[in-house]
Amino acid sequence: MRIISGSARGRKLLAPGQRFGDAVRPTSDRAREAIFSILAAKVAGARVVDLFAGTGALGLEALSRGAVSAVFVDAQRSVVDLIEKNIALCGFGERATVLQKDLARGLAFLAPLKPVGGFDLVFLDPPYSGTLAQRVLASLAEGNFLGAEGIVVLEDAAAAQYPQTVGPLTCFDQRRYGEAGFWLYQHT
Repeated sequence: MRIISGSARGRKLLAPGQRFGDAVRPTSDRAREAIFSILAAKVAGARVVDLFAGTGALGLEALSRGAVSAVFVDAQRSVVDLIEKNIALCGFGERATVLQKDLARGLAFLAPLKPVGGFDLVFLDPPYSGTLAQRVLASLAEGNFLGAEGIVVLEDAAAAQYPQTVGPLTCFDQRRYGEAGFWLYQHT
């Protein structure tokens, strides 16, 4: 697993290893490259949130491609430690914030971190095949966390189903890469 493009291009990230079991499921390099090709110019200058961050690869890729800041959130202490190590490996410590939070309890903790105008890009990669993704997506839509034209990239099992609209969010693209499915929503 590596950073694909930008200032940290080619930098190898620490992988979760067996001690994490199914708790961390990194997004493949191929899928990340495809998603960032879709996002293209929307990444540079973006304020990013990586929810259920795992290795932090999505948020780190965004920082490497010119995002100005990223907030990484995961529930497990060992996973948060892994994210912090990967941030250090990439040299993005000054532009990154890492939080250990249980996202099943809601997103209220994000309110004080929300930049003026809202976040531009949110990566949402919860455990597959549960209801948590739908709940967090609805909280993002209802919570005024996104800026005008902010984008949410939702990853779940390819067979999962998500609605075309969730509040002010509209799905503008859907992709499948192996067993992973991606739904890209934009704030309208």
